[in-house]
Amino acid sequence: MIKVLVADDECLARQAITIPLGRRPDVGVVYEAASGIRALELAEAHSPDVVFLDIQMPGLSGIEIASRLQGKAAIVFVTAYQEFAVSAFELGVADYLLKPVSEIRLYGALDKALKTYPPGNAYWPQQPRHGAESQSGGSMAYKTRLVIKEPGRIRLVDVNDISYIVGAGNYAEVHLLDGSAILHRETMTSLEHQLDPVVFVRIHRSSIVRCGHIAELRPTNNGDYAVLLKQGQALTLSRRNKHKLAFLLGDH
Repeated sequence: MIKVLVADDECLARQAITIPLGRRPDVGVVYEAASGIRALELAEAHSPDVVFLDIQMPGLSGIEIASRLQGKAAIVFVTAYQEFAVSAFELGVADYLLKPVSEIRLYGALDKALKTYPPGNAYWPQQPRHGAESQSGGSMAYKTRLVIKEPGRIRLVDVNDISYIVGAGNYAEVHLLDGSAILHRETMTSLEHQLDPVVFVRIHRSSIVRCGHIAELRPTNNGDYAVLLKQGQALTLSRRNKHKLAFLLGDH
């Protein structure tokens, strides 16, 4: 059974979450906290699977609590403040709900949290992947979603939906499996460090590709390789990245 913690300094706001959750057959126990400090105490004492957090609370803010609970629980923010969404998703939260929240939206957020961070498992985006380590010797956590700001909205792009990325100055064109592309204000070097190098490989100063989407590699007369993707797009493996050829061929 799922353990849930609901933290909000307003009793009615907590009830708007706890009552619908109480009707879910997979929810075993729901803990309540009226302050940030109490929320942290309950989280450390009972190790909930999912935590629903308000942003502004006495003692500690929801952002501060989420930072401390990284790696320990799936986080869903429930707040009246839209402006904290970017900071929240940069922490890797499962969802961000704006008050008032409908029962359908609440259940959807819970399902998303459970799907992304299954109960009984550590919060996997914070765990070392494929033995990778940061320069400081600690574990490196790779992005599972990109937070992309667009006029009037914030898009959350699952990295599993990305086919390849090409550079466009200080921007990057993120090309998705459905054939669409999104302009992201991020450099290629920054994105290269954010993505799992076992899944995505930088083959050129202006292109990063998902290894599993490569269909063919063809040598060219100038020492480069033409990289043909399953969807028909053509990229280039530059000579300076030729040492990655064995990895792309699966010889690793």
